[in-house]
Amino acid sequence: MSETTLFERIIAREIPADIVHEDDISIAFKDISPQAPHHILIIPKKAIPRIGQAHEDDAATLGHLLLTARKIARDLDLAEVDKGFRLVINNGKDAGESVPHLHVHLLAGRQLQWPPG
Repeated sequence: MSETTLFERIIAREIPADIVHEDDISIAFKDISPQAPHHILIIPKKAIPRIGQAHEDDAATLGHLLLTARKIARDLDLAEVDKGFRLVINNGKDAGESVPHLHVHLLAGRQLQWPPG
């Protein structure tokens, strides 16, 4: 049996989080170590370890995560082209993944550099 992840414990309300959005499929909350003025994590309630381990039947969930990010960006007035936001999905240790539960980072509120990392 695999160990319960930090994100599963947040979903179960065992660990508090500053939740900004929740629906039947996903939950979004502020990152506790923000890398930008707005740094929100959007995660599926279904435990998918990482994007590289998603299955074809996860397609609706994956699309939902992106549309939820768009909704949150609009709610925060970040969706305008002159403001903008970045979405990041890390996959594996070398990419900087720290929790083995798929999550989308929404970053905004400052000029973001390219290339990242």
